[in-house]
Amino acid sequence: MPSLYFSAAHKSSGKTTLSIGVTAESRRRGLTVSPFKKGPDYIDPMWLGLAAGRACFNLDFHTMAADEIRAAFQRDGQGSDLRLIEGNVGLFDSVHLNGSGSNAELVKLLGVPLVLVIDCKGLGRGIAPLLLGFQAFDPELPMAGVILNRVGGGRHGDNLLRVVEHYTDLPVLGMLPRLAELDIDERHLGLVPSNEALAAGRKVEQIRARVAEHVDCDALLAIAAKEPPGPPASQAVSQPARSPVNLAAVSARPTADAGPQAPSGIKIGIARDAAFGFYYPDDLAALEQAGAELLSFSPLHASELPRVDALLIGGGFPECHMEALEANRGLRAGVADFIASGKPVYAECGGLMYLCRQLHWNGRSADMCGVLNADVAMHAKPQGRGYVRLRETGASPWLGTAETGDLSAHEFHHSAVVSPDPTWTYAYQVLRGTGVDGQHDGIVHNRLLASYAHLRGVGGNCWPRRFVASIERTLGG
Repeated sequence: MPSLYFSAAHKSSGKTTLSIGVTAESRRRGLTVSPFKKGPDYIDPMWLGLAAGRACFNLDFHTMAADEIRAAFQRDGQGSDLRLIEGNVGLFDSVHLNGSGSNAELVKLLGVPLVLVIDCKGLGRGIAPLLLGFQAFDPELPMAGVILNRVGGGRHGDNLLRVVEHYTDLPVLGMLPRLAELDIDERHLGLVPSNEALAAGRKVEQIRARVAEHVDCDALLAIAAKEPPGPPASQAVSQPARSPVNLAAVSARPTADAGPQAPSGIKIGIARDAAFGFYYPDDLAALEQAGAELLSFSPLHASELPRVDALLIGGGFPECHMEALEANRGLRAGVADFIASGKPVYAECGGLMYLCRQLHWNGRSADMCGVLNADVAMHAKPQGRGYVRLRETGASPWLGTAETGDLSAHEFHHSAVVSPDPTWTYAYQVLRGTGVDGQHDGIVHNRLLASYAHLRGVGGNCWPRRFVASIERTLGG
């Protein structure tokens, strides 16, 4: 299946802009594109999903085994004309000396052609040793070409092109100029999510037009069609097919066609608006496959909760909408009453913040739901960032345990709980990471589980099925 992998020499080189543009241009040409993002991320996949018109899936060595990554790449790319993977950080960046878990390792695992994006601001003849060094560092990488980004002008571009063609054998597949219209607004956690950006569709079209103008998309598609051989068939892992998530109606009712569903009749209310929107589409599919129906509600605008059996409040940016969340007193009271009644609720990061007493940021404060007996405050620097490892304490309100023992997850938050309640019970001991207090995460209150850690239902961590099972137990008395 035609595939492309976009990586870069270092982070913030313009991979996301290029990936959005190529995805949108390929879609304009009538192609079906399946986008993927390496690593744990919500925001870039939201933009890529908007550009593709279908969900973007994550491929992550920390939470997934190699066979599971290969199987997911095959399964979630079915029915598409192009699979496009956007890397994270730099091509060879890894916390491990041998480079395990890097973009380079994922390129080789999947056996797909690599296109390197180079941030050329302030760069001249030095681009030659940079590219030659990348080629020499790992000759096994199927590097198919390079795209020059943030080129200063005609003379700058001509010089770069001359140098690359003289010293390397890498074809230059495009030269994107430095244009403000290509930039997506950023904030403390990265790009502003597409569910918050005003006229996000117009921004995608703007990026598409510029990428189509300055990048040889015909050459990219030809490279994708000539992808090098993937892993041997003997290494492939058979997995049941799953239809792609259609994003057309997610704002009204996010659904994932996960094939036959268990007839449980359970309804889960999922918080989805500009303040809350960090969910992995394969996790939503797993919830539906376990028998749950997902019904959206907006903590910003809904006057009351939908008639549901449980709530799911994911991450997002509640701090950027704190006054509006505070103003919706009826919904805050409804959430507090729902939890007090003993019904199951799962909250991650931004959801945890929403359930505290007050949220403090930049000298302002706003009342939240008041379920958790503590305030939460925003800080200028991250309070927890990166991969985490959790060990279950046995206090989780969910049935069963992780199939693989300790849990692999991730966190990225600038907020911290102010004076955590010493009487709190926790579902997790933090082996690596920060969590609530550096040692614990997963606050348990009635049948609420609230944590800073973001879970994924992969790698033996069957949290969607466990959550649905806990709801069923509650309904059964």
